[in-house]
Amino acid sequence: MAVRRLHADQPHEFAFTPENMAWAQETIAKYPEGKQASAIIPLLWRAQEQSNGWLPEPALRYVADMLGVAYIRAYEVATFYTMFQLSPVGAKAHLQVCGTTPCMLRGAEALIAVCKRRISEEPHTLSADGSLSWEEVECLGCCANAPMVQVWKDTYEDLTPEALEKLISAFERGSAPTPGPQTGRVSSAPEGPPTTLVDPALYDGSAVGSWRARFPELAEGGSAAPGQSDKSKG
Repeated sequence: MAVRRLHADQPHEFAFTPENMAWAQETIAKYPEGKQASAIIPLLWRAQEQSNGWLPEPALRYVADMLGVAYIRAYEVATFYTMFQLSPVGAKAHLQVCGTTPCMLRGAEALIAVCKRRISEEPHTLSADGSLSWEEVECLGCCANAPMVQVWKDTYEDLTPEALEKLISAFERGSAPTPGPQTGRVSSAPEGPPTTLVDPALYDGSAVGSWRARFPELAEGGSAAPGQSDKSKG
């Protein structure tokens, strides 16, 4: 993993909003006495969300002070976990392109080429107007729907370069594209129409009692179906 460093340009200060402060105190209270430092990851994550998707250095010191830990402890967490963005990201969207094996086999390199052309040549670099940024990341967990990208908390799957072009244009306009598969399929269902259990009789009720046609001697005598006990016999 490449060395991750704090961004050169930093704001002068950071403080949680009243709502986020209340959430932070509630979160810290979930940990046993003396173990409050374990809340550092959720607090840093909330600080990143408040800071428009990236984690400035004053926020690291602010959270460290809240938890009573040395600043270096917060720096270690933020620089180790790639979920924390150490430089500003696009104001409208930060695209995380999955670059692991299933997505690469299904065309992730072509998606990265689109990001380089439409956003910036280098990852973690803002577009000309500051609205977009991108990076390549490890597995995003939708291997059956590869290739895919994640934007904030939403995933966009079954992508082609053309589909990604449309997504980027939508984000540039400030629109919110519908997340999930971009081919029209539901979740990770197989592509195309169903191929099994397609007999309409399975669903229209006509199959109810069809066992009687297979066992006429039982149907005529009013006996129970195979596997059922005949309670009328004593």
